[in-house]
Amino acid sequence: MTLSDTLLPEFDQETAKTRKAIERVPADRWNWKPHDKSMTLGELTSHLATLLTWVANTIDHDSFDLGPNPPKGQALGGPAEALAAFDENTQAARAAIAAASDETFMATWSLRAGGKTFFAVPKADVLRSFVMNHMIHHRAQLGVYLRLNDIPVPATYGPSADEQIF
Repeated sequence: MTLSDTLLPEFDQETAKTRKAIERVPADRWNWKPHDKSMTLGELTSHLATLLTWVANTIDHDSFDLGPNPPKGQALGGPAEALAAFDENTQAARAAIAAASDETFMATWSLRAGGKTFFAVPKADVLRSFVMNHMIHHRAQLGVYLRLNDIPVPATYGPSADEQIF
């Protein structure tokens, strides 16, 4: 069994759950945010929709340097555009994982800023923590945003309060 064989079932499960959450985002609340320090619902959804671009970046490169001015996330125009971007990025990320060799997954990847290394770990670790766990974190944040807007929260690891089965 290859590393991609072990990563893909988790990837498929987590992206399916994330897609369900993105599907619930209403267009009329795109600019809503719970606090002045928080992202808007649109910024959070856009981040989730584009986060998976890090998969190919990680597999194809050995490092990323944030530089003196860290890149800002891509702003999408609304829920339909976010869902389309998420679907496209999910397909590309899945294909990149499926095509990568164990040797590629075990190669070191580094996150840097201005030459300073924040961490250097195997690419498989980056995909699991920096990408998938990052997506899970923001999906949970999106669940809170949905709840605060009285939008039914989709089930993730068992039923939500909105999707009780008994």
